[in-house]
Amino acid sequence: MGFKRGKSGNPGGRPAGSRNKASIAMDALLDGEAEAITKKCIELAKAGDGPALRLCLERIVPPRRERTVSFDMPLLEEASDCVTAMASIMRAVSSGDLTPGEADALSRIVEGCAKAIELNDIAERVAKLERQQGTRT
Repeated sequence: MGFKRGKSGNPGGRPAGSRNKASIAMDALLDGEAEAITKKCIELAKAGDGPALRLCLERIVPPRRERTVSFDMPLLEEASDCVTAMASIMRAVSSGDLTPGEADALSRIVEGCAKAIELNDIAERVAKLERQQGTRT
């Protein structure tokens, strides 16, 4: 008979926190051996085994995902400040102080601030119009 087309045999999906059989089996095999395996890996790394050395280093010093950027971002309070900020970002890229990727991330921040400033300006204008309409009626 089988399952009906379009109907899941398990509509609730896999339970949260459940593990597959391979992971459970691997944990059982490694149970109690982690210390010995770690020592062996360190011995191999000390002996010059490249993959073992890389594995040990990755555990000691995880790779950096992003570097810290020191950049004087102008204060963003008005729409014109966003134009100034974008010009500063472009100058920093041109001079090599920022990478294009870093500039892209900073530009998205400036863009978000510009949208917030614009929405705030619109909200203030609407409130002003509503107050004016309220005084006329």
